[in-house]
Amino acid sequence: MPAREPGQAHGETAADQGGARGWPSSSLLWALALLLLGLLATAAIAHHEWAGQQRRADLLQQGLANAAQARMRQPLQGAAMVLRSMQTVFLSSKGMNQEEFAHYQQNLRPHELAQGYVLTAFAQRQASRDRPGADAYRYQFVAPLDGNQVLLGFDISRQPANLRALQLARDRDLPTASAPFELLQFRDGADSALGITVRLPVYSHGTVPLTVAERRAREIGALAVSLRLEPMITRALEGRVLEDMHVQIRDLDAPPGQDLVFASAQPDPARPQQVRQMDFGGRRWEMRLWPRRDTAEWGPLRAILVAGTTISVLLALLLWSQMTTRQRAVELGRRMSVRFGESEARFRTLNELLPALVLLANGDGSRITYANQASRELLGDVVGLPLCALFASLRACEDAIAMATGGSGWRSQEAMLAPAGSAPLWINASLAQVEVEGVPHLLMVATDTSAQRAMTERLHYQATHDELTGLCNRREFERLLREALAGHDGTVAAVPFALLYFDLDQFKLINDLSGHAAGDQLLVQLVRAMRAELAPGSILARLGGDEFGVLAPGVDQAQAEALAERIRRAIERHIFRWYERTYTLSASIGLVMVESKGSTLKDLLAWADSACYQAKESGRNRICTYRDDAASTHRIGEMEWASRLRGALEQGHLLLDYQELVALDPATDEGMHVELLLRMRDPEGGVILPGAFVAAAERYGLMPAVDRWVIRTALANFSRLHPCGAQLRSCSINLSGASVEDDGLADFILDAVATFGLQPQRLCFEITETVAVRDLKRVAQVIERLRAAGCRIALDDFGAGMSSFGYLKNLPVDSIKIDGSFVRDLGRDPVSRIIVDAVTRIGHERQLRVLAEWVEEESVLSVLRELGVDYAQGFLLHRPERVAFQRGFA
Repeated sequence: MPAREPGQAHGETAADQGGARGWPSSSLLWALALLLLGLLATAAIAHHEWAGQQRRADLLQQGLANAAQARMRQPLQGAAMVLRSMQTVFLSSKGMNQEEFAHYQQNLRPHELAQGYVLTAFAQRQASRDRPGADAYRYQFVAPLDGNQVLLGFDISRQPANLRALQLARDRDLPTASAPFELLQFRDGADSALGITVRLPVYSHGTVPLTVAERRAREIGALAVSLRLEPMITRALEGRVLEDMHVQIRDLDAPPGQDLVFASAQPDPARPQQVRQMDFGGRRWEMRLWPRRDTAEWGPLRAILVAGTTISVLLALLLWSQMTTRQRAVELGRRMSVRFGESEARFRTLNELLPALVLLANGDGSRITYANQASRELLGDVVGLPLCALFASLRACEDAIAMATGGSGWRSQEAMLAPAGSAPLWINASLAQVEVEGVPHLLMVATDTSAQRAMTERLHYQATHDELTGLCNRREFERLLREALAGHDGTVAAVPFALLYFDLDQFKLINDLSGHAAGDQLLVQLVRAMRAELAPGSILARLGGDEFGVLAPGVDQAQAEALAERIRRAIERHIFRWYERTYTLSASIGLVMVESKGSTLKDLLAWADSACYQAKESGRNRICTYRDDAASTHRIGEMEWASRLRGALEQGHLLLDYQELVALDPATDEGMHVELLLRMRDPEGGVILPGAFVAAAERYGLMPAVDRWVIRTALANFSRLHPCGAQLRSCSINLSGASVEDDGLADFILDAVATFGLQPQRLCFEITETVAVRDLKRVAQVIERLRAAGCRIALDDFGAGMSSFGYLKNLPVDSIKIDGSFVRDLGRDPVSRIIVDAVTRIGHERQLRVLAEWVEEESVLSVLRELGVDYAQGFLLHRPERVAFQRGFA
């Protein structure tokens, strides 16, 4: 045999040695590359976490800024509410003295409506003693008087900021704020005396003056609410806003150097600022907010960096270890004892550093021979114990060992470990058979999923329960109802049960008077009281704001009614106290018994809602059991129409038609006038007339939303309503009673007019006579605001309500539409002719335009021309057509 070269092991070639020497540099480069890639990934994750924290901080700051802007309006609007109330008192009172003035203020509770409230005062308009031809405004009544006596007789004209606000309020008849100035009664105090006044004029008796000249002539004095700025702002913004943010407020209309209203600190240019602007009472305030401290949380970033770096190092070491296996095999082949020791040490070192649980047991799992550091920290000292002693389920462990020893291996989705002396935990694990020194062993690798499982359970609970009361929410309650309806085989359950559906009467009043915090506390207390009345197995759920449901299994009609009565009494006798107020409530309860097959979830909810509504209509605070009769069927039909109408509003399935209004004397008006008519598109592409769904819309409070959709859609597409385009002279829109009684209707219309740049003279709003006389004062106020802006008003269906002609003297309208029931029989009924003639004469006497509807015959048209009616509409003159911009729709 040829002699071996020095340095060659038995059976080893030179190529083998060269290859072994070349591996370390290449494996090290790969390991370093993996390490670099891991560090880059860690940096990217950390940057993403940091960016997410910054986004959350920005959202928090924006939310606080929006909240600050809204909360700053509350005391100012509260002051305006006090002034408007006192203005009404002056207009309705024949006389006023200091005692009555103070009594009214005490009843209004202005300190609750406006933070920073100081006083309410009335200044009487007088001729100035010092300035001939000028007016003086001297305070005559002040409340509270204690501490403010110095203001009695004080002339407002001596304070320019106050006087300008007073004059602006007088000319606009709107609450007007003054520039900040030092309050007279606080000048000698240690605290800030800076404040503002909100003013509102008081006019002499009569109709509301509409022009500036009338307002100046009829002014008898001015009301004022005085507010101290520092307590007003700090109380309005107390809580999260001032705890987390610095705030600076400036009056943009004040001269430079005098514009600072409030500042908790000087702005820090290094921190992002939120800027909000608030307009009130003719003045503009700018609010700047910036965080008091760095909101970033560095703990998660450190954890990501440490964990990512550690994992990257371990993976790099693992790769380097794998790539150097051949070298170690050659080296360990020559030195068996050294190889065995190094391999075992490296295995143990790597496994000790791994965050996962690593356990090694003998071949049948009867004894654990090794547990890494993570296993010892979570499970304790388990070496020597059987592997199945760790599992909560012995059967699951035995099955896992059988699969592992069978060669297929075992991997669980989730398993529970419950070792003695340690807390139970959930894991994702795998178990496989390996050989160590030629002997079969079982290797288990697992990760702790307890925190993830707890989070999943928490999310599931939040998805199925109401956060405030801890009751089941609507989704979970409907799931339980389905289970009660159907058995495991899909058939209807044989066990009868009762469904109670109820809501609290006048609950909104508590929210409006005492705030949502009071309402939330009341709900918590009522839930506790209602739970005490439930039998075991009954389920109480919160279905909405003040809506609740009860599922009572295994009860008959009498037991269900007794349960409903216990709940009603528990609510009725509960006394709720909130600060200085005491409230009692009642509930209207609808009851549905389910004793046979054939019902669906939709049926149950509709029946229960219908029964609850009937309880409300019957006087509230009572129980109504659903009966399968004509009234209930009609009510459910209305509910379905209301649901379809809501869907049409959301999905854009409402349509508009127009009908032309024809001038009977074309020489007097050559323009095109139309009236808009509402329609709804059904799922099959047909068109549904309003008679099918308007009653349901009125009953379920949907008409204000429908009217606002019509107004906004018409104004946004005004030049595309009629084929004549921009030449359309005017458009008439009907307003429902609910919309007219909405305090925000006039503001909505005027905002829409300004948004779409439409001339208000081209809009005519029709109000039915019955709606107009239902609340004459409120309707007159809405009409006057719209007419003052230039819009025209028509009194629709005049004569249908059998009301007096005297209402025409009090309603400032522009035109009258004679009800079609009189017009239709005009050619045959002498009484109808007399009524139409009388309405026309009275309308012309008041310089109103008169319009007749339902004109369908030539004979009727001739009589209308003979009587001097101005306009007519009906099928004879023009049949309704789809508006131009919706011609491509159904």
